[in-house]
Amino acid sequence: MAYIPHTPDDRDEMLSAIGARSIEDLFHTIPENLRLAGPLAVPAALSEAELAEHLETLAARNDAPGRLVSFLGGGVYDHYVPAAVDALSSRSEFYTAYTPYQPEVAQGTLQVIYEFQSLICRLTGMDVANASMYDCASAVAEATLVALAATGRPHVIVSESVHPRYREVLVSYTQGRDIMIDTVIAPRGHSDVESIGRLVSEQTACVITQSPNFFGQLEELAGIEQAVHGKGGLLINIFYPAALGLCRTPGEWGADLAVGEGQSLGNPPNYGGPLLGLLAAKKDYLRRVPGRIVGRTADKQGQTGYVMTLQTREQHIRREKATSNICTSQALIATRATMYLSLLGRQGFRALALVCARRAHYLADKIAALDGFTIKYPGPFFNEFVVTCPAPATLVVEAMSAQGIAPGIALSRFFPDCDHDLLVCVTEKHPPALLDRYVAALKELARVG
Repeated sequence: MAYIPHTPDDRDEMLSAIGARSIEDLFHTIPENLRLAGPLAVPAALSEAELAEHLETLAARNDAPGRLVSFLGGGVYDHYVPAAVDALSSRSEFYTAYTPYQPEVAQGTLQVIYEFQSLICRLTGMDVANASMYDCASAVAEATLVALAATGRPHVIVSESVHPRYREVLVSYTQGRDIMIDTVIAPRGHSDVESIGRLVSEQTACVITQSPNFFGQLEELAGIEQAVHGKGGLLINIFYPAALGLCRTPGEWGADLAVGEGQSLGNPPNYGGPLLGLLAAKKDYLRRVPGRIVGRTADKQGQTGYVMTLQTREQHIRREKATSNICTSQALIATRATMYLSLLGRQGFRALALVCARRAHYLADKIAALDGFTIKYPGPFFNEFVVTCPAPATLVVEAMSAQGIAPGIALSRFFPDCDHDLLVCVTEKHPPALLDRYVAALKELARVG
């Protein structure tokens, strides 16, 4: 058996050891009205064979990645993963590595994390970076908590052009605290600099921006940076790693904290993850950064060694002084990102960004020439853009999927009044022939109505 439950004798022995007479004694502190009065209303247990068949039936309801050409983006991106990343990361010393609590037996894991942090600093133009963020959404929330603690202020401003899911997680993280979050609308697909400037005050802890933002638009952050720093607040910039091959880094924009989603760095898109949150900061906030930070040192013999440092943030040490309760490792995903960045190098990363941008603009121009289709926001973009369709976007998605193309994300999923809008993403995995196929499929849909 894969799982052997405790026997009644086992349970009695454990209860006796802790001085409890019954299982109910363990829960005596929980009010009666909050306890389950009877068995859970769940279906009967299945055999292993029945369970496997049930799961296969559920899985069959999804479209397999190989069947559809994906133009999906919205935070998770389908970039090419070099074969070397899969080959190297599947080695047992990487694949089975555990949390490096004991540096004397975890030098390899610690060195990888150190190299990962170094690469993220080079990528973002920031001073320090950590490891151990679940995903970009939680990294946004954690960066906001850093800003709140560093400034001692209760006010947060976030642009509507920031990913809706990131904003939802931010609310979840801060609920129950005396924090005020103002969301500034983005009617033209990018942050309203003037409105944000009017809201910034001496009570503002931070302004949260994203570039490229959720709609794919490249943001102009200079005015926002001046406004928030002029009042003593912090600027948090959400970035898309691939875009930094062409665009200004968070450090160049004057950001105090930079966060991003690292899934696109050598990790394929999956339904639900795993993802990889990236968080980097100016050195002023080093002691407030959550997660893990690995440092490089030398032992008595002068040999290089790696250790986790500044661990007051960790749950396993001085928890009452921890800056965060996050304690995941995410080391395997970070290891893959490290391999990916090392394989591409500076020039390869720039070449990747150029290909993505050029192909995205090629497709946008072709779509804009079709009757009934328009590019909703005319501003500069990297590799994502919003198309306004002559029919509801959900119908376009359904029709295109039948032709083997996942055309994008229907924005009505996040914004009910955008029922005709489709968020389209292009990467290096879309050669011109696929882009032309996409345009032909749209043209045919418009023809048949």
